[in-house]
Amino acid sequence: MGADEAIGNAPVDRYAESAAARKSVAAPAPSAPPVRVAERGDTRRAPQLSEHAPLAPSQGVADSRAAAAAADTLDALRAALSAFEGCALKQTATNLVFADGNPDADVMILGEAPGAEEDRRGVPFVGASGQLMDRMLAAIGLDRDSVYISNILFWRPPGNRNPTTAEVAACMPFVQRHIELVRPKALVFVGGASAKAMLDRTEGIMRLRGKWYDYRGPGLDKPIPALATFHPAYLLRSPGQKRAAWHDLLLLKTRLEEMS
Repeated sequence: MGADEAIGNAPVDRYAESAAARKSVAAPAPSAPPVRVAERGDTRRAPQLSEHAPLAPSQGVADSRAAAAAADTLDALRAALSAFEGCALKQTATNLVFADGNPDADVMILGEAPGAEEDRRGVPFVGASGQLMDRMLAAIGLDRDSVYISNILFWRPPGNRNPTTAEVAACMPFVQRHIELVRPKALVFVGGASAKAMLDRTEGIMRLRGKWYDYRGPGLDKPIPALATFHPAYLLRSPGQKRAAWHDLLLLKTRLEEMS
């Protein structure tokens, strides 16, 4: 997590050690057994592993596949995530951020990762970007009772950094099982990380947004229409893109009307 060395509890006078070394060179003393660290008064200890050390990436992915496949309900999936130790983000996050909204809704929204407020409350999209998303949904007649909201990562990356490939891979079996259990009529991938991971594409969100795709996940008997759009956090930083986001919302509204 950024720590690469242990630091002692007591200060060590390196100048005194250097002076002693010079004296020993000038007047060599009889050889003596090596002095142990503990005899010098150095209180440094080897770093202790946490009770649940993160698994290697390959083992984490294998364990997530097995745990996700065994979950036959949303409650069981949440419990499996709570017990999962294969993603290192769990070690630094405050809360598991699973989902919000109505699991019986026609629309499932998948963002990228929890932010600070989401991590504190354990609910996705409740910070400033979440408030903007609520207003965006309201503009086309939707709210949190008519959509289901989650992320492709269930724990906050430190400092809100971009998720790594290993972190996404560890969580992906849970995300795929999440979609399989909910079986929405339409998916909305919010943000570039979400869109690229779920669509298995390399293009950025500028190229992916504004189009319908077929999401074909494991366990699904038919593809689910999926739309990619900007993340509300990006729109807060780049309000000039709200026009394009509004176009995406109208595409979603039209598709839902055609399905009803």
